Amino acid sequence: MRSYLDHNATASLRPEARDAMVCAMDCTGNASSIHGEGRAARKLIDDAREQVARAVGVIAPMVVFTSGGSEANNMALKGASAERLIVSAVEHPSVLEAAKASGKTVETVPVDANGIVDLAALERMLNGPKALVSVMLANNETGVMQPVAEIVRLAAGHLVHTDAVQALGKVPVNFGLLGVDMMTLSAHKLGAPVGAGALVIRDGLAINPLVHGGGQELRRRAGTENLAALAGFGAVAQAKMNVAALRDRLEEALEGAVIFGRGAERLPNTTCFAMPGMHAEMLLMALDLEGIAVSSGSACSSGKVATSHVLAAMGVAPEISRAALRVSLGWDTTNNHIDHFIAAWRKIVSRHKARAAA
Repeated sequence: MRSYLDHNATASLRPEARDAMVCAMDCTGNASSIHGEGRAARKLIDDAREQVARAVGVIAPMVVFTSGGSEANNMALKGASAERLIVSAVEHPSVLEAAKASGKTVETVPVDANGIVDLAALERMLNGPKALVSVMLANNETGVMQPVAEIVRLAAGHLVHTDAVQALGKVPVNFGLLGVDMMTLSAHKLGAPVGAGALVIRDGLAINPLVHGGGQELRRRAGTENLAALAGFGAVAQAKMNVAALRDRLEEALEGAVIFGRGAERLPNTTCFAMPGMHAEMLLMALDLEGIAVSSGSACSSGKVATSHVLAAMGVAPEISRAALRVSLGWDTTNNHIDHFIAAWRKIVSRHKARAAA
C-alpha cells in the first residue's frame, strides 16, 4: 500500500479535473482565432475564468491566467507600481527571489515563534514611500495562517499582495473580504494539473506585463493559453475538503515531537513537525520504504533537504530544523492512510530508540 501525504507539494488529480482536461484536449482551436473552433476554445477559457473568479468572490476580468503560482508571484512583485517591496521572512521562494530580482528596495518583516508576521515591525516599515506588501495567506511548510485582513488595514495607502496558493480549497478565501490588491492562486495544489495558475488583480489596478507578445489576458500576459490545464483548474476551483479530524488524529500519535506553529491558526491539512535527535533525510527514506510519501519541512527545488528559511525565521534551532517533516493531507486522504502513517511512524521511532539504547 502507498499513502500519498504530500498534497501541499502537488495534490492528487481530481476526477472532475481529469474529465474537463480530456474534453478540452478534443478542442482543436486556438482561443485567439475567430472561427468556430477558436470560439469553442475561447468559451472553455471564459468558463474556467468564471469558475476561478467565483471561487474567490471576484468578477472574471480580474483573473489573469498564468503558468502557475511562481509566475503569478513574479508578475505581482515585478509589475506593481511601487518604489519598494516589503515581504515576510517566511514567504515562498518564488516571492523572495522575485523580490530580489525586481530591482526594487526590499525589506523583510520578521515573524514570531509561531511564524506570524510581527505587525508592529510592519507598521514601522510602512512609514515611507509607497510599498507593495507581500504576505502569504497560509505557509506552505507549517500551514500557519497570516492575519492578511489586518495587514491590509495597517497598509492603507500601500499595495498588498497575498500568495493564497496553499489556502484555496482548504479554507474560505474571499478576495474582497481580505481587501488585498492582488492574490496568487495555483491549480495543482487543488487537484487540478500542473501548468496553470492565476493572479487576481483588483479592478482598476494597472500591472506591467511580465510576458510580452500577443494580446491575450487583456494584454496582461502574452502567450497561447494552456487550454487543457485551465479547463482542469476551473473544474475544481470551487472544490473543498474536510480533513481536519484526520490531521488532528495524526498529530495525537506524534508523541514527543515538536509541532511547528501549533499555537497559531493553521491549515486543516498541514502538520510540520520534528522528532529531536532524528534527521529528516533518514526519516523521509524510512517512511518511503514503508510506503509513505511526505516531504521535508525544508525540501528545496533540487529534491534535497536544505535548511528551512521558514523555521529559521521562527527561531527554531538548527538541530531541530534538520529533523523537520511536513505531512499534508488531500481531498482523497482516508482513515486508512492515517492508520498507515501512524503504524509506520511508530515502527521507525521504536527502531531509533532501540539503536540509541544499544
